[in-house]
Amino acid sequence: MIMLFFFLLSLLSQTQSKPILTVTPRTVSKSGDSVLLQWSGIDSPSKLDWLGIYSPPDSSHDNFIGYKFLSSSPTWESGSGSISLPLTSLRSNYSFRIFRWTESEVDPEHHDQDHNPLPGTNHLLAESEGVGFEKGRGPEQIHLALTGREGEMRVMFVAEDPEERQVRYGEKEGEWGDEVAVARAGRYEREDMCHAPANESVGWRDPGWIFDAVMSGLKGGIKYYYQVGSESKGWSTAHSFVSSNTSSNEAIAFLFGDMGTATPYLTFSRTQDESISTIKWILRDIEALGDKPTFVSHIGDISYARGYSWLWDEFFNLIEPVASKVPYHVCIGNHEYDWPSQPWRPEWSNSIYGTDGGGECGVPYSLRFNMPGNSSEPTGTRAPATRNLYYSFDMGPVHFVYMSTETNFLPGSNQYNFLKHDLESVDRTKTPFVVVQGHRPMYTTSYESRDAPLRERMLEHLEPLFVKNNVTLALWGHVHRYERFCPLRNFTCGSMGLKEEGWEALPVHVVIGMAGQDWQPTWEPRPDHPNDPVYPQPKRSLFRTGEFGYTRLVATKEKLILSFVGNHDGEVHDTVEILASGQVINGVDHDIGEVGPVLEGEAMRYSFSKYVWGGSVLVLGGFIGYVLGFVSHARKRAGRGWTFLKNEET
Repeated sequence: MIMLFFFLLSLLSQTQSKPILTVTPRTVSKSGDSVLLQWSGIDSPSKLDWLGIYSPPDSSHDNFIGYKFLSSSPTWESGSGSISLPLTSLRSNYSFRIFRWTESEVDPEHHDQDHNPLPGTNHLLAESEGVGFEKGRGPEQIHLALTGREGEMRVMFVAEDPEERQVRYGEKEGEWGDEVAVARAGRYEREDMCHAPANESVGWRDPGWIFDAVMSGLKGGIKYYYQVGSESKGWSTAHSFVSSNTSSNEAIAFLFGDMGTATPYLTFSRTQDESISTIKWILRDIEALGDKPTFVSHIGDISYARGYSWLWDEFFNLIEPVASKVPYHVCIGNHEYDWPSQPWRPEWSNSIYGTDGGGECGVPYSLRFNMPGNSSEPTGTRAPATRNLYYSFDMGPVHFVYMSTETNFLPGSNQYNFLKHDLESVDRTKTPFVVVQGHRPMYTTSYESRDAPLRERMLEHLEPLFVKNNVTLALWGHVHRYERFCPLRNFTCGSMGLKEEGWEALPVHVVIGMAGQDWQPTWEPRPDHPNDPVYPQPKRSLFRTGEFGYTRLVATKEKLILSFVGNHDGEVHDTVEILASGQVINGVDHDIGEVGPVLEGEAMRYSFSKYVWGGSVLVLGGFIGYVLGFVSHARKRAGRGWTFLKNEET
């Protein structure tokens, strides 16, 4: 009897000592809502103990979407702790698992894209129950786009099934009347992906169904309210936008490249925390505009998903507060497209087009966005054609042109013919300013050589088109810096006529790839001292900085102003002003970063207050402030303070 007692006591002790992992609530209402994960009973806790995040919940141990170390909880050393985690809907449930990972199991060869060893899954300690999302909550990932046709606005969104969804809209919230448009549904499959990790179980997740609807019959410059969804599956919350006005003499836009997204966890691919600040400040500016139409321009390297499909979901969740209010326009970058067997890969480009797309080969980019025009190129695989490559539209006094640096732009190509015809057809009495945008820059003073053959051909074939047709601005990404050049032709500055000397209208090139990606290039060193960290700024480069941020464009019939806004303070740090004649005028004190005299009128019109931004973007708040107690085992080169521009991270 006594032996039986001690046996039962032993079993009870073992049961009590088994780690426990709980999650509350078990159901959340929408993306961005948080769950609380609590654990106890961890024996001899280690800094390498970690929490795996899984969706769908039956994913194999190695196929997590992300992870956090238990040491991020302040009480972890007691064997108990908690973590609050915001969740993004992936149209399947979540589950969570705790693993023990030991020093002896660290494999430096099995690492993430940031060279941190990926945690091991040999020792499962605890597993939670599943967490799901409420039914009938309506679609998510809502974003707008111009169609290029007067009186229209496109809206796209994602839902879990192909059942019919609609958009209902009107000038008064809740009074939709008969203004309803049926959305077209589409999707892509794992078999459409062309390479790893996009077509492997570690990277692939079901993308859901992508819906596309067009609101038509819109009056110019009017605020409209809208909802997307259906009676049977639920409606989204009401959103609003201001329709474009073809008779307006003003254009306002927010432009940047290379933003990416942030995640509240570590994952296989490095994510971009600075994207939170970029979206925060742009939303502040949009709200300060009131009922003026505007749009966002994101010129390549959009989500940095690189084959890990849930990062597209995280990205659209991040931008929805902005993209549901104003059109969100894009062009393709290397991280949306490039793969070894891409159709256009001339011999001179062998050092340029590699595996940066993570096997996506442009498919998510092509289906998740729908830009004006009908440009496309076949993939050469079963995947649908690559779309959204080149297009243009007018807004007020500005003609905006988008191009692809990842597909053929040489004379004789469809893209070159489009660019030539488009630039030659601009009515400068209607749109005195022309802004061309693409991903890889024609000009940069960053120190790299792999893109040199591409830049040579851009200079040979595209620069003459730009100069001949009086392009006002050429905006580029890819280099994760802000850099503004003088009016340029063949590396030579044209006179700006500031001292009443003769001047010539030449394009102003600006690199704006500073919105989030934090892999920074070095600048070009002195030719006779290539290994010394001294980087003289060439005369053609008038302003350059490593600060994150975005640019703000304001144009009237008389002048265009492009300003660089820094993320650390939300203030203007560089400005260029260009008259309708093409003459360039400086307009900012670079030493103090304040708005100069020529911008005071614009600054007063905007009244961008530091206090406009507050708690209005709650969906972003869940991301801010998370700190991971990561014990890095990355192999780092001694003394290396910079990462060269052209590598798999560019």
